[in-house]
Amino acid sequence: MDLQEFSAEMLYFQEEINPEIEALVNEAAQNYGPESENVLKRALQIDSSNLMVLIGLYRFYYYQNRYEDGVEIAHQVMDVVGKRIEFPMNWRDISMYSVINGLTHSFCLVRLYFFALKAAGYLHLRMANFEEGRAMLEKVVAMDSADRVGARLLLEVLDKNKADVLAFPGAKQQEAC
Repeated sequence: MDLQEFSAEMLYFQEEINPEIEALVNEAAQNYGPESENVLKRALQIDSSNLMVLIGLYRFYYYQNRYEDGVEIAHQVMDVVGKRIEFPMNWRDISMYSVINGLTHSFCLVRLYFFALKAAGYLHLRMANFEEGRAMLEKVVAMDSADRVGARLLLEVLDKNKADVLAFPGAKQQEAC
């Protein structure tokens, strides 16, 4: 499935947003720092399925090197998007049939789902959870034949450096798959 060919449709950040949530997202962006997390969490309490808030929180955790928190948020993004495009609850159960069905709902949300899965896979690699990270990236590659999401490169780097895999600071050391 080529995840690049799509017609114009609204993106997640173009959807109508509660003014209170919008104000909190803007506040978090303008005052980036430790307080941003609390502001985004307040926005999430208002609407736990708001993709702008979830992705903002994911980015916050990513740039703070809080990878476990980032993985949790990536899974929340997949849960929210998966329900909207009728994907199976577990990413491991996604098939090409699931993708084709999802595309009838929203091409952009199917792409977003796979970007979130790639993000979770990447963070698992950063935490030296190589088996889980590899499985996630392999699922993305299997569903994205033209590699538009870009997961294949991460697998190639992992394979190329199999013997030399080093854990990132704070990650537990394991042997690569």
